[in-house]
Amino acid sequence: MYTTAFLDLPPLLSAGGTIRLPGSKSISNRVLLLAGLSEGTTTVHDLLASDDTRVMLESLRTLGCGIEQAGDTVRITGLGGKLSVLNADLFLGNAGTAMRPLTAALALLSATQGGIFTLSGVPRMHERPIGDLVNALRPLGCTIECTGNEGYPPLRLAGGQLKLNEPIKVRGDVSSQFLTALLLALPLVSQDQALTIEVVGELISKPYIEITLNLLARFGIQVERQGWERFVIPQGSHYQSPGEIHVEADASSASYFIALGALAGIDQTVRIEGVGAASIQGDIRFVEAAQAMGAQVTSGPNWLEIRRGQWPLKSIEMDCNHIPDAAMTLAVMALYAEGTTRLTNIASWRVKETDRIAAMAKELGKLGAIVVEGPDFIEVTPPPAAQWQHASIHTYDDHRMAMCFSLAAFNPLAPTAAPGKPVSVRIEDPRCVGKTFPDYFESLFQVAQTDPDLIPVITIDGPTASGKGTLASALATRLGYQFLDSGSLYRLTGLLATERGLDLDDASAIEPLARQIGSAISLRFEHEHIWVDGRDVSTDLRREDMGQAASRISVHPGVRAALLDVQKAFRGLPGLVADGRDMGTVVFPDAALKVFLTATVAERAERRHKQLISKGFSANLDEICADLEARDLRDRSRAVSPLVPAHDARKLDNSALSIDESVDTVLGMWVEGWPHVIARS
Repeated sequence: MYTTAFLDLPPLLSAGGTIRLPGSKSISNRVLLLAGLSEGTTTVHDLLASDDTRVMLESLRTLGCGIEQAGDTVRITGLGGKLSVLNADLFLGNAGTAMRPLTAALALLSATQGGIFTLSGVPRMHERPIGDLVNALRPLGCTIECTGNEGYPPLRLAGGQLKLNEPIKVRGDVSSQFLTALLLALPLVSQDQALTIEVVGELISKPYIEITLNLLARFGIQVERQGWERFVIPQGSHYQSPGEIHVEADASSASYFIALGALAGIDQTVRIEGVGAASIQGDIRFVEAAQAMGAQVTSGPNWLEIRRGQWPLKSIEMDCNHIPDAAMTLAVMALYAEGTTRLTNIASWRVKETDRIAAMAKELGKLGAIVVEGPDFIEVTPPPAAQWQHASIHTYDDHRMAMCFSLAAFNPLAPTAAPGKPVSVRIEDPRCVGKTFPDYFESLFQVAQTDPDLIPVITIDGPTASGKGTLASALATRLGYQFLDSGSLYRLTGLLATERGLDLDDASAIEPLARQIGSAISLRFEHEHIWVDGRDVSTDLRREDMGQAASRISVHPGVRAALLDVQKAFRGLPGLVADGRDMGTVVFPDAALKVFLTATVAERAERRHKQLISKGFSANLDEICADLEARDLRDRSRAVSPLVPAHDARKLDNSALSIDESVDTVLGMWVEGWPHVIARS
């Protein structure tokens, strides 16, 4: 999962391959709560790992449920409708799928069994209305206090005296989660009589209610639906574990990859596994919307395949009540359509993780689109010809904003794009996708393709012991980019040559070995570890004699040529930070940002001395200093690729800087130059 402050997406040109989606958030949290309320133990398979499911699991554990988790499988021993904890404070983050149903369930259980519960979340959760649910529960005799602003969390639930002789009324035109919360909670108090829920106003997001009814049936509750206005819970209902249940992949998350195929599945299809045409989720009908815009879609029981059909896409006018979450993806697809796309009946966007209508309008406008918003609609017209704009997309701590706008990186394909002038897209706070799809960007880069020359590279060059490796690794982590420690390739060649008894000065013996790295000899970088043929050689490569070996073999032109292709192959999505001595001059002369790191010989020797002592090696400061001076001379005077700054490199003397200060300085160079610096790639 990306944990960076922002993620810069390079221009993307095509897509193809297979993606396996995570479990549905809507199904996952419903199933977790149902299992927690049921009698018996439920094994939940393919559970979504996300912020929302984490807070639900923590809440159930706090309330006394037995929880055993192994990967995406969880065993939950439920409460059987009986409270075992009578006082708890529950923090629910920004998870509406946890806040709303837990409020209803605990309010009813508190009123019948006693107990005091507080439910709170992040600041945005305290701005999301819950008054319609509270107003449905209070007339039943539940004691509910809004401890901040009336009609909003945080809430305090403190007992009551239930009165269930009248139909329970709830508004349906703000959020379907209020009705879902009542449907999930009322079976707990239906022992003596049937209970009727009456929906006031038009019910929005009906497909989500269908998910709820389907899952209730799996746990033994057969709700009678009378149109979309009345729902009757039979007398004597009680939750019974089904034993095992599998969570479908998330159809809302599928929308991004369905759109991806419609935009960029040019020579290959985008195959989605884990959800198919038979899904119980209403958002699977996004397929119909994508087809209306021109996508070619084939499907099976648990898979979809999508490729580009009509191009440009067709603009549409659509009532999106049936796909409220997935409809956001249509707004970004509209950037690639002819004419104006109008999406209506989306008032629920206003009360989601953010005001999604306003947020969509603002961020689409940054790209150059012409947008009109209304109380329950949005109209999107693509940017005029050649008027696409670089955009840093604010995501409002909303996972769907981040995922939707990643599709704007395919702007070179847009009918109105300026030929040869792609725009840069920055996604602010990409970590917000953790709410439903923690590995979204990794999955996107798995199937997206582009010209390697469009992938940005930052090079960190400099002499031995200048700290360039540590700086480059930390910078790559901060940017979410790939990392190449080119020096390790030379050290690795030296290590393998030494282990095989080869003469380091014999170029004819070393060159064939170097050519095998990355092919016959497997190589894998994993954080600060380097694996070769399944062996962690990280510690061996840091030995002082391996540094000397790397310097000796690097003078051989054939060895340098053999390792050049290996280094270039590390240029992968979304970008690369490359550390070495000739990254900016030889390997990546087109790098977006080139930094030449320096420090005094005395400072570098002191750093190396401390490093060796800390690892238990004996070391002499004067000898290290002399060795560094000799290496510098050798590196500067070698005939092939001498150690010199690139003509356009930014020089940074870090003699008096900490690693964090050095990283902040280079990151500042990157941020200061964006988007123009990335456009150089």
